[in-house]
Amino acid sequence: YFMDCDRFFVGEEEGCYDPIGKYQSSSLTDESETPFSMIQFKYHSYEEMTKLLKHTASVCSSISTMYTIGRSFDGKNLYVIEFSSNPGEHELLEPEFKYIANMHGNEVLGRELLLYLAQYLCSEYLSGNQRIQALINNTRIHLLPSMNPDGYEIASEEGPGFNGWGTGRSNIQSIDLNRNFPDLTTIFYQERRKRGGRVDHIPIPRSYWNGKVAPETRGVIKWIKKIPFVLSASLHGGDLVASYPFDLSRVPEENKFYSPTPDDQVFKMLAKTYADSHPIMSDKTDERCGGNFADEGGIINGAQWYSFAGGMQDFNYLHTNCFETTLELGCEKYPPEDDLYSAWQHNKEALLTYMEMVHRGIKGIVKDDKGRGIKGAQIKVKGIRHNILSVANGEYWRLLPPGTHFVSAYARGHTRVLKRVYLPIKMEGSGRVDFVLRRLEPDIYFESFDEESDELDMIERLERTQQGYEDEEDEYSSSRGGKPWWWPFFSTLGPNSPDWLLRNN
Repeated sequence: YFMDCDRFFVGEEEGCYDPIGKYQSSSLTDESETPFSMIQFKYHSYEEMTKLLKHTASVCSSISTMYTIGRSFDGKNLYVIEFSSNPGEHELLEPEFKYIANMHGNEVLGRELLLYLAQYLCSEYLSGNQRIQALINNTRIHLLPSMNPDGYEIASEEGPGFNGWGTGRSNIQSIDLNRNFPDLTTIFYQERRKRGGRVDHIPIPRSYWNGKVAPETRGVIKWIKKIPFVLSASLHGGDLVASYPFDLSRVPEENKFYSPTPDDQVFKMLAKTYADSHPIMSDKTDERCGGNFADEGGIINGAQWYSFAGGMQDFNYLHTNCFETTLELGCEKYPPEDDLYSAWQHNKEALLTYMEMVHRGIKGIVKDDKGRGIKGAQIKVKGIRHNILSVANGEYWRLLPPGTHFVSAYARGHTRVLKRVYLPIKMEGSGRVDFVLRRLEPDIYFESFDEESDELDMIERLERTQQGYEDEEDEYSSSRGGKPWWWPFFSTLGPNSPDWLLRNN
């Protein structure tokens, strides 16, 4: 492994020399007091990854916690490490951010980078780095290093240099997780032609749950429905480019067709932020990894690159308030360990800068005339046919590019309020824009239908029928502790479900 001597000093015998070490007190250099004397730039197995995340959360317990969003098909926990000034709790108007890596099991660089990032955030916060302290104190950061730990284990059996292009890409059920999310983009293309058609916060079709939904996919869907994420990125490998939605072409017969979202300007800004902070991704020469995208500044619309349905970034945008991009971090899906140190140096600044983009645009609280927060209020920007919904306590976050915007807020049974907002180019942080909506029927307090709760109930029910779920009260549970993947189709029949199929199975 290599050491990052700039920030993580180790003994002289390890190859790095600390010029001020002899002037420091023993309490500062004592290993028990130092969170990370070095980052080991190597690949980590599932057990090593788990141990490292637990150690990081323990060392930085005041700003970090660790939790799981579910399990893989093979029973491995999908661990997330969180950083915030109040770990485990959502704070008023504090935006939620997430990085997801290793969605394809053989695309391993992102997995390691998030492990390094977790150690870096912990160490730098404790060492007094003002930039990192400001980021963590004002943002709730979630890192999921491995969405597909089963696929990683398959890929790691061959290792770097020997791994095939597809070995370990899918999960252990042979499901490509980035084709396994609900295809809401097709619905979007149908609805956008209709007057008043629903083009944001599109519900998940009931028919989706009748198909083969991977437990890893289900865990992520449940996760992003429970936490009001504002910004996200998925870390991949195989090229060097920042891709943004839509991933599915709006012209079915065209596989490479530019298919922008209503927030195309915002997504270009997000993708360009990462590319410009990466020394190679932003390189204008075409004789390099990712050279095909040099003319575009290292960014590309997903459908213009190649079209596919069921992608995670399209789902985030069309089902939630979250804006997500896809970051391809290198032309080798499984690079040699010797390349990990340089990859960290290339991506460290870009990872930090992209996280800071969660504070662009505006944020605020939507209240009624009695000071009560309104959940489900629509935040609309003139000229952008994509609304954001306020969450609990009436909070909202709206990513926007610099310039003048006309923003309105509306909730059922309330007046509509319109405001003119100007965002300077060099503005630091998001602008605070609150709305107070007067109720039209003062004796009636409207509650909008909560589709989120309905869909979460369905996910919970499916989790009880997934393979590997243990239920002591279920007399039909097989010796493997679960039910076949096709059972959710029949379970929707309720008391009329054909349980005899499970007995024979």
